[in-house]
Amino acid sequence: MNKKQSVFMIALAFMLMLPSLAQAQDSEFGNWLVYIGSKKLNTKWNLHNEIQYRNYNAIGDLEQLLLRTGVGYNLTENNNNLLLGYGFIASENYVGNTDDKTTVNEHRIFQQFTAKQKVGKIGLTHRYRFEQRFVESDFKARLRYFLALKIPLAKAKTSEEDGEEQLPSKFYLSAYNEIFLNTKSSAFDRNRVYGGLGYQLSKNVRIEAGYMNQIFETSSRDQFNLITFVNF
Repeated sequence: MNKKQSVFMIALAFMLMLPSLAQAQDSEFGNWLVYIGSKKLNTKWNLHNEIQYRNYNAIGDLEQLLLRTGVGYNLTENNNNLLLGYGFIASENYVGNTDDKTTVNEHRIFQQFTAKQKVGKIGLTHRYRFEQRFVESDFKARLRYFLALKIPLAKAKTSEEDGEEQLPSKFYLSAYNEIFLNTKSSAFDRNRVYGGLGYQLSKNVRIEAGYMNQIFETSSRDQFNLITFVNF
């Protein structure tokens, strides 16, 4: 195992220890495995595909399986994207305080606008999404706003001529906040706060390991997230 792999494994182990650090909160610790892919058709059009396997516990006990896809159009190259998408979500909900579960299926249509910008070396992403949710026989609508930061880390390299200098590293810090608002009944639905460490495996593939706290109206839940991003 080389030095870079060792650093990433240490960071991953730290993320796995986070539930014990957060046990003072009234929440349960779960696990999300996430794949997010984007296929560039040309300079304007792209296909989005996504799979999320969410568990109630750190390992196993399915909470949700989410499948999402969509067609996007770039208003400007790589910075401003409009997307029309569809999602299927199968939720395994516990019945009261029992060990019994019931399956709830949801079909979701959504429209979103994503804008990216740079502030120095920090990358910012704004995403505005409007969802129309068909949950069994019920219809619901929801607004979401997502703000993410990507902060590249630097490494020192010794040069005989210039001494120590800072060069880009494949490692980066990632953080986001996303708020969900209902269009009727109680406006506040949930808020997600995330922080993690990422590694750029290649030009088109990167992975992240991070901790997310999801806040509801009267409770909260903690998740360990392992995310793979693929552009092809």
